[in-house]
Amino acid sequence: MPDPKRKPERTTPHKEKLCKACRKPFVWTEKRALDWDVAKFCSFACGGYEPGEKAGELEAAILELLRERGRSREIDPTAVAKMVGGTEARRDWEALLEPSREAARRLVKARKAVVIQKDKVIEVSALKGPFLLRLP
Repeated sequence: MPDPKRKPERTTPHKEKLCKACRKPFVWTEKRALDWDVAKFCSFACGGYEPGEKAGELEAAILELLRERGRSREIDPTAVAKMVGGTEARRDWEALLEPSREAARRLVKARKAVVIQKDKVIEVSALKGPFLLRLP
């Protein structure tokens, strides 16, 4: 028979943690309250991948998606992160969000893609906020 009284929930200690990638300390915040037990990295940029570790794979995935969709359709760097990192394990592709944006910026600088923001083609230097990619 179940206990009629609700048991108090175990609170997680709010100790300082070290980021697995950059080894810098990060602290508990209200924003991190839901995933504090599993938090390993201080930010999405750290994400657990070494800089450039997946760069080639991300660039190839961007170009593949752009060729599949043609000149008239745009892609989001998030779709590339999901394609490379896999959709079943959320943490895997979330860690690739910032590296996929960096790979997109490199392809734009190499003139293999263009950045679309608010239905206009813009320069990478003026890029701020979310963006889409399209073939030039």
